[in-house]
Amino acid sequence: MHNPSVHHLGAAKRILRYIRATTNHGIWYKPVVNFKLLGFTDSDWAGFVDDRKSTTGFIFNFGSGAVAWSSKKQNSIALSSSEAEYTAAVSCTCQAIWMRRVLEDLQQHQSCATEIFCDNKATISMTKNPVFHGRTKHIELRHHFIRDAVAKGVIELKYISTNEQVADGFTKALSPAKFLKFRDSIGVCSFASRG
Repeated sequence: MHNPSVHHLGAAKRILRYIRATTNHGIWYKPVVNFKLLGFTDSDWAGFVDDRKSTTGFIFNFGSGAVAWSSKKQNSIALSSSEAEYTAAVSCTCQAIWMRRVLEDLQQHQSCATEIFCDNKATISMTKNPVFHGRTKHIELRHHFIRDAVAKGVIELKYISTNEQVADGFTKALSPAKFLKFRDSIGVCSFASRG
C-alpha cells in the first residue's frame, strides 16, 4: 500500500476483529426445489481517489446461497456512473455465461435467461437499445458483448433498487444494518447456532 495512514491501520484492525468474531460463519445451502442462477451487479463511480477508476462488484446465488463473487478495480476510467455500471454488468455477464456452461456439464440446465439485477436503469436501457448515442459512443466495443447475450436470451438484466442490491457491499462500505441484511441474503450464517 502506498502511503498508509492511521486511518488505514484502524480499518485493518476492524477487519481482523470481524474475522476473529466470525470464524464459525459460512454459507449455508438449504434444500430447495428450484436451482436457479441469479446474479447481482453493481459499481461505484470513480471510487479510487488516485486514478478515479471505478470498482466492479458482482455475486451469484444458486439455490439458497452464494456460489461466486468478485470485487475488482475496472481497467478504464468511466465517464459516467452508467458507464461504470455497464462495464460491471459486462463482467457479470461473462461470469454468468461461464457458470451456465459449468451447470450444463453438471446436468443443471438453466431453461431460461439468467437474471442479473442492476440498480441503474440507464445501464439496462443501453443493453436493450443498440443505437449509439452521443453519451455512449465512446464505450469500447468489447463492452457491447452484453447486448448480444441479452438479444440471444442468455441473460436478462432486471432493475433492483439500491436498497435491495446485494452486490452493493462489493463496491463500497455499508452501514452495519445493511451489511448484515445482505450477508444473510447470500446464505451466510453462524454454524454455532445450527448445532
